[in-house]
Amino acid sequence: MFTGIVEEIGVISKLVNDAATGSSVMTITIPSGSNLLTDCHEGDSIAVNGCCLTVTSFSNDTFTIGVAPETLRITNLGTLVESSRVNLERAVRADTRMGGHFVQGHVDTTADILSVTPDGNALTFRFQPKKPEFLRYIVYKGFIAIDGTSLTVTQVNDAEGWWEIMLITYSQERVVMAKKGKGDTVNIEVDMMAKYAEKSLAGILGGDGAAASIPLLEKIVERVVAKTQGTKP
Repeated sequence: MFTGIVEEIGVISKLVNDAATGSSVMTITIPSGSNLLTDCHEGDSIAVNGCCLTVTSFSNDTFTIGVAPETLRITNLGTLVESSRVNLERAVRADTRMGGHFVQGHVDTTADILSVTPDGNALTFRFQPKKPEFLRYIVYKGFIAIDGTSLTVTQVNDAEGWWEIMLITYSQERVVMAKKGKGDTVNIEVDMMAKYAEKSLAGILGGDGAAASIPLLEKIVERVVAKTQGTKP
């Protein structure tokens, strides 16, 4: 579990792709003086661009992770090369402040950056998801994790299939997205609470997750009308 508050920006210093297995092994170097690895152990989890990955070895300023084929297919980690910069966050501890939101490190889909627009000293990013079905979990002023960064949704357009966030100056200096532009790809993890709410609603109203996305009021009206007419909803 993570919070979406990026601790460091690391650099891919070594990348080995295994054609036989379709997996990759990455060695990531952290900034000099960083305390990211001071309490690290083999087997610990570190979020890399929002993907929960396992540390297989480490030194004072580097750590190594293995990336499975499924992760490479679903996330933007498959596009990384040596010298690529990545967001890093250690797994949350019980005594850590929840500065962001609950982030599992399980990327749902990727999204393309449609535009980057300056707004004063902030930057407004517009995104379109690769899998449109995840747009239903993205709501105005809701949480979303983008490349592992906890951000607030500032606008959603369901009809056109996009949403926006605003990146303030402080964040621009501390996350990799500030250096990305139109056409670049980011990892997306929607708020897991929205998915739990949808499944719970499906249990109450019947049907699958898609049926649960129908507004509750509409379902109530259908049942009232059916009851009035003496039929089953």
